[in-house]
Amino acid sequence: MTRGIVASLPNITMALVVVLLTWFVARYAVRIADWLTGKSTLRADLQNLIETVVRVGIWVVGLLLAATVAIPGFTPGSMIAGLGIGALAIGFAFQDIFENFLAGVLIMVRDKMNIGDAIEADGISGTVEKITLRETHVRQFSNELVIVPNSQLFKNRVTVLTDAIVRRDEVLVGVDYEADFDAALAAVKRGMAKVEGLDPAREPAAYVREFGASSIDILAQWWVLSGSHDMRVVRTEVMKGIKRELDAAGIGIPYPHVTQTFADAVPLRTVAEAA
Repeated sequence: MTRGIVASLPNITMALVVVLLTWFVARYAVRIADWLTGKSTLRADLQNLIETVVRVGIWVVGLLLAATVAIPGFTPGSMIAGLGIGALAIGFAFQDIFENFLAGVLIMVRDKMNIGDAIEADGISGTVEKITLRETHVRQFSNELVIVPNSQLFKNRVTVLTDAIVRRDEVLVGVDYEADFDAALAAVKRGMAKVEGLDPAREPAAYVREFGASSIDILAQWWVLSGSHDMRVVRTEVMKGIKRELDAAGIGIPYPHVTQTFADAVPLRTVAEAA
């Protein structure tokens, strides 16, 4: 056994040299890939995908060469043939990892969700900070970091809030039944038109929605330049503008009215009788 180990030392030494060379080659190949992709217009997640594929590919080839040098008679074909049923067991054991890996590749390639996008998915709302081959890092709007498996984002519905630079928002406004329809609609439109951050190519709109229990409900809709303005701030300014214009026109926003009925007659007494 000792003689066999001593006899195999040159092969083991050469295999270690191959592994070391593989480390150097992978390191500089990733740098070259990073330099080449940096000069292109590829997205950041695709650049990371290319770097990972280059690194993994070089390491796979290097480790196979090292195994061939260290073990006489070893070939990649014999390794594949020897796996047999073990490959099936490994596949089942690492099913989730492989699923997330493929989902990560498909997410990066399909160009629908990019780093920096604001998304909503499965109760999570936030900004995509990083996409790896297994998981996606989402920074919630409340500043917590959520690490989501790629398969969850690939198989379930994902709403990309920043897919377009313009988004529509709306609010329901109730006015008095005594108010004039046309005057109320005009006041609501004037309140929206004076707000900064609205898309100048699309005029705000106001529609009579329904006859409510205590008011006539008007649906106010507007388009926000969400790429440069916070929708919450714009919504606040729109509501302030609508309230200001309704007050100037003498149109009130009523409180809920409650009507009570009694099955039996209610006896009434004067204050003196009650005393």
